[in-house]
Amino acid sequence: MALVVQKYGGSSVADASCIKRVAQRIVATKKAGNDVVVIVSAMGDTTDELLDLAEQVSPLPPARELDMLLTSGERISMALLAMAIANLGHEARSFTGSQAGVITDSTHGKARIIDVTPSRIQEAIDQGHIAIVAGFQGVSQDTKDITTLGRGGSDTTAVALAAALEADVCEIYTDVDGIFTADPRIVPAARQIPRISYDEMMEMAACGAKILHLRCVEYARRFDLPIHVRSSFSTKEGTWVVSDPYTEGTEMEQPIISGVAHDRSEAKITVVGVPDKVGEAATIFKTLAEAEINIDMIVQNVSAAATGRTDISFTLPTADAQTALASLKKIQARIGYESLLFDDQIGKVSLIGAGMRSHPGVTATFFAALADAGVNIEMISTSEIRISVIVGQDGVDAAVAAAHRAFDLDADQVEAVVYGGSGR
Repeated sequence: MALVVQKYGGSSVADASCIKRVAQRIVATKKAGNDVVVIVSAMGDTTDELLDLAEQVSPLPPARELDMLLTSGERISMALLAMAIANLGHEARSFTGSQAGVITDSTHGKARIIDVTPSRIQEAIDQGHIAIVAGFQGVSQDTKDITTLGRGGSDTTAVALAAALEADVCEIYTDVDGIFTADPRIVPAARQIPRISYDEMMEMAACGAKILHLRCVEYARRFDLPIHVRSSFSTKEGTWVVSDPYTEGTEMEQPIISGVAHDRSEAKITVVGVPDKVGEAATIFKTLAEAEINIDMIVQNVSAAATGRTDISFTLPTADAQTALASLKKIQARIGYESLLFDDQIGKVSLIGAGMRSHPGVTATFFAALADAGVNIEMISTSEIRISVIVGQDGVDAAVAAAHRAFDLDADQVEAVVYGGSGR
């Protein structure tokens, strides 16, 4: 008997018929002799609808109350799913994140998991029940308030619970048949990836691939927990995310490039005319850190000899841009920079693959493909297994398609299907 943790995204539980279908899949897993714990997201676009409702009531809702509101979506899903399972003759017990023992810090809206103490979940398993847990939420260790983990937090809930329960596998059910070499909406000929490493998947998640949340993959790598990404709308095998996909009993040869990811949710800020003195860059980025803003790519121009000044450009989530601009304006007099430039019409395109470490010429092929597609590069960032570029937002689709073709990632036949429409 295995312990299987399953997570179902919003598109998988979008309406009553979807919930009934998910219930049948869960019961089938139970009948196969497995213990089952299920994590659910809110139905369909419920979270977005709740956010819109909050904005209608208050332009700046208190973070604590917003978390209280948003967590109701997952509670609706878990209760309805437990009812559907009961109709199939099996007993299910639903739990909120706090009841499931998901302990977080006190940062509302993007809390981080500190600990998981799933004693009530283990008790339900021991009694032969199917445990249904509301994803995306926990309880603050300090304030005892309800918190949310940020978008994609249900993935993190699933992996954290799976690790705490020492599950055999964490299955992430979505509306596509696994992880693909590119977004099927942009590249219909994208190929499904049978197995991928934690490191490659982390880079893809960080670069905009929305199929798995970055923190969920980090958690899985820390505990060496296999993740199985599958569609709740089909019975296809899906994709395994594991520590070393090329040696674990497979005959697969490591590809040079695993996939092409893109992200349209970033903006670029340029601090113009920064005095070329020791410590100025540190002051800028310390200020942004104190505002809890995550920086992605950074480029500093060569200092102009005539003026002794330089420009520093960086990218960040568009949602944090106004906070960043306000924080930087407060230190303008202290630093003495000339002005700030803001551009939210950009996109990031990234090439990811562990195989690029041992294959020269990957960068040249990538840049040549973008040039042939008429896409101009604004910024460049690299890691051992990733090359990312910032391009104009209107060039993102062309850049993704060109890179995909350049590295022969197109499938022989079109197989990528998005069943639910969201890719989650």
